[in-house]
Amino acid sequence: MAITPVRERSTIMVLNGPNLNLLGRRQPEIYGTDSLADVEKLVAETAAPHGLTTDCRQSNHEGQLIDWVHEARERHAAIIINPAGYSHTSVALRDALATCDGMPILEVHISNIHRREAFRHHSYVSELADGVIAGCGIQGYAFAVERAAALLAAARASS
Repeated sequence: MAITPVRERSTIMVLNGPNLNLLGRRQPEIYGTDSLADVEKLVAETAAPHGLTTDCRQSNHEGQLIDWVHEARERHAAIIINPAGYSHTSVALRDALATCDGMPILEVHISNIHRREAFRHHSYVSELADGVIAGCGIQGYAFAVERAAALLAAARASS
């Protein structure tokens, strides 16, 4: 089976890491009251005018996220990832993302990680990301979709 080139794919994988299944219920003073379902609806609505679809997934397990990154490199146009706590700890997730040559990667954090505890200030994902959006609430996901769409459109125009 031939693998479709990234520039010809039309689905963005949106990955959410640990504890984001509790979005809207866990620390609403930091993360707000919107749920993960609200995020999924927002990204789908933002992607649609660009002719893109979204494939949203969440896991509390590092290995599952890595498996999904491996899947995305074969089937998806871009990755939007909120690695959550794995941002600061997972070299393995970083290494998986490093295999996604030519695929836009956008990192999203609902809170501003630079205004929080010092250990949250470093992300292993950021050095690989085409953009990092932090502190914009769930609207950051919409910004990431817009940026992914722009990067994909530029790649298509140059090919």
